Amino acid sequence: MTIRSRKHHKTSHLAALVAAAIPAMTLAQTAKTGDELNLPEMVVTSKAEVPYKADKSANHKLTEPLLDTPKTVQVIKKEMLREQGATSLMEALRNTPGITMQLGENGNTSAGDTFMMRGFSTQQSTFVDGVRDLGAVGRDVFNLEQVEVVKGAAGSDIGRGAASGYINLITKLPTLEDSISGTLGYGTADNAHMTADINQALSDHSALRLNLMRRDGGVDGRDYVENSSYGVAPSIAFGLETDTRLYVYSQHVRQDNTPDGGIPTIGMKGFYSTQTSAAQAARLNTGGKVDRENYYGSKSDYEKVDADMLTVKFEHDLDDVTTLRNISRYGKSNVDRILTGPAGGTTALKATSADPSTWTVDRSRQLIDQENEILANQTSLNTEFTTFGLRNSLASGVEFMRESQRNESGTTSRQIIDGVDYAAVLLPSASLYDPNPHDAMGKPYKTGVYSDGTTDTAAIYVFDTLHLNEQWSVNAGVRFEHYKTDTKGASLTAISATSITYDYLLTPYKLSDSGDLTSWNTGIVFKPAENGSIYLAYANSLTPPGSSNFALSSSESSDNQPNLDPQETKHVELGTKWDLLDDRLNLSAAIYRTENSNQMSYDTLSATYQQDGTIRVKGIELAAVGQITNFWQVSAGIASMDTEQIDQVSRSSSGVITENTGVRWSPDLTATLWTSYTLGDFTLGGGARYVSEQDRLIAKGADRSTTNMPSIPSYWVADMMAAYRLNKNVNLRVNLYNLFDEEYIATLNNSGARMVMGAPRSAMFTTEYSF
Repeated sequence: MTIRSRKHHKTSHLAALVAAAIPAMTLAQTAKTGDELNLPEMVVTSKAEVPYKADKSANHKLTEPLLDTPKTVQVIKKEMLREQGATSLMEALRNTPGITMQLGENGNTSAGDTFMMRGFSTQQSTFVDGVRDLGAVGRDVFNLEQVEVVKGAAGSDIGRGAASGYINLITKLPTLEDSISGTLGYGTADNAHMTADINQALSDHSALRLNLMRRDGGVDGRDYVENSSYGVAPSIAFGLETDTRLYVYSQHVRQDNTPDGGIPTIGMKGFYSTQTSAAQAARLNTGGKVDRENYYGSKSDYEKVDADMLTVKFEHDLDDVTTLRNISRYGKSNVDRILTGPAGGTTALKATSADPSTWTVDRSRQLIDQENEILANQTSLNTEFTTFGLRNSLASGVEFMRESQRNESGTTSRQIIDGVDYAAVLLPSASLYDPNPHDAMGKPYKTGVYSDGTTDTAAIYVFDTLHLNEQWSVNAGVRFEHYKTDTKGASLTAISATSITYDYLLTPYKLSDSGDLTSWNTGIVFKPAENGSIYLAYANSLTPPGSSNFALSSSESSDNQPNLDPQETKHVELGTKWDLLDDRLNLSAAIYRTENSNQMSYDTLSATYQQDGTIRVKGIELAAVGQITNFWQVSAGIASMDTEQIDQVSRSSSGVITENTGVRWSPDLTATLWTSYTLGDFTLGGGARYVSEQDRLIAKGADRSTTNMPSIPSYWVADMMAAYRLNKNVNLRVNLYNLFDEEYIATLNNSGARMVMGAPRSAMFTTEYSF
């Protein structure tokens, strides 16, 4: 075993010379005197790395080992993702409880990674190496060392938003070890993939790394839906194992997909027809399920994604405990998509006769044209020092960032805009049980409606862990930031002087908001033993108007009005963490309460909207990760959660007042397990995940028996893996997904009209190579 250090201080050389000289002089003296030579036994130990378990976060704002960090942090390492055959961020996040995936609003389907964590939308809190990553992009894991999931209000960590935490993706960077590794795989639905990871040392202190990805194929259980993508991620590093290091790295991803608008929910448990015709409703309520493979889109549907990112990172060690860092990032992504799917609405499904072969479903066709851009610079300093005999671990920094998003929308409806009459786009209904993807359809046209928003942020932060003694420490942090959001765009304003409901004026608008945010966290850690900790933490986060997509609004019911106060989240958590089995296995437990206030709600007394609404989430999480034996790995987690909305009232355009009590897509119980055992050249692994019922219907007093799809039924899915190491360079692996072919709804849209089914039983055979 070779032990390396990138420290080369003169004092270290002097100490090494003295240490070497003393036994040499002793040996010489013994030789002269003839005395017996008795040297003390010297033992060198090295802590073996545990494949699933991480001891420290790659996030430099977390100053302590994970065992002593007073918050819930889960690190999903690449070794486990490789065993599972995971290719996307959404697949990686299945390894943490408390996260659910989303489909989107009524006729729309959300683009890219869309998920909720602990009752709050979290996709806008995704980061790459500590820098926010925007865009309606489905992220691949080919260039990731690990995925870090930080739960709880985290405004002091990352700034605005972060009501329930954030996701931090850690990029692969060059090392001085020459290596070539990768995968070649083929599976059901003609899925093929290739990845390559090439690292080459250029000198004693510099190296080059190249990560490549190519994926192509269909989607199990779906006709016509296909995904195709490739990625290139080059990087170069200088000054490795020296006091000054420079990394320059980029990532470029291209996707060319056939998007999926889902299938109608008829025949599923909870389906209820809202057809205005009683005769048709009666027929539909006894109708059977559609074939899960049915495709209600068009062969002309497409989704094209371009995502580029360039990063420069500089690190300099001022001494053994002090490091100065600077990271600069420019990123840009574009999504161009046309998607067709089954429509919602009371008359979307039609059963005009008793013959199901004549039944039809209306289709909707949406256009998305979105561009995201970010320019960021962060400078940070990590150090340790002693104050009045007490050790401090300090992280501080400044951050400057500009983020922008432009959205253009379209429609298929007839509209008269500024006196120009646009004809309705041809959009024929589909046969409910035998849709034809070759039906002629017109392309949605852009109406001139758009939003273009930018947020500029300047922030300063500081975190400190004060070690009172061997057992007690105090962790605290604060972030102060100034933000300015500008939104310009154009909207359609109905002409009230006419009875024609599709006559509009295109109205430009400009809105602006700015302010200061102060976010903080504090935690007390008690260590009853060296391998365990008990902590109590309290933190907040702030979400100003337009926080997620920089689109301010003048609507009286919107949370994005520029004159509103930021929403504030307060979070308290009590937890414990223990490293057992010679630090190979970590067990953790946490109980928490999160409350988000200042949400817009309709006040029936004043007949106005006010910031009276609140979301409250209470829960408990248990987790285990690491090794039970040297050959048996495990990662498991379970989360119980109770969500409620308080004083959340809305008023529709027709005057109907609704009070919401729960939070959509927030199951009471989620659990996940993955384990593997290695015996010689064989490795056998498997796992399961469980999601309890997820409510769609959250209106107080609503009748679930007369509401379509009030919830997503609970489900559990099991997977299995078997691998055989052919030789030191080649490993063969087969993954079986949904082992028992469980039929379940993966995501449901907000109206309950359409769904995406979870993948049926499927398989992937992969050859892994490494040199």
